[in-house]
Amino acid sequence: MYRVQVLRQAVKDIAALPKEHARLVSQHIDGLAENPRPPDAKKLRGVDAYRLRVGAWRILYDVDDASRTVTVYRVKHRREAYR
Repeated sequence: MYRVQVLRQAVKDIAALPKEHARLVSQHIDGLAENPRPPDAKKLRGVDAYRLRVGAWRILYDVDDASRTVTVYRVKHRREAYR
C-alpha cells in the first residue's frame, strides 16, 4: 500500500474543477494508493513522472518506490497539462 500525498497546487486544481469531475478525479487519486501504476497510466517522456487520464483531465504524479509514496503535483485539462 502506497501513501498518497497531494501537493497544494493539485488541491487548488481539484477545487477549481466542476463537482462531478472533482469527485471522479479524487476517486482515481485514492486508487493510486492500491496501484500506483494502473494499466491506463503512462510514463511521461523526459521526466520521472506519470499521467493518468480521467476524461478530459490529467492527473500528473511521481512514484517513489523506496518510500512507497505517490505525489500528485498537478491536475489539469488535457490541453494545458503538458505545457
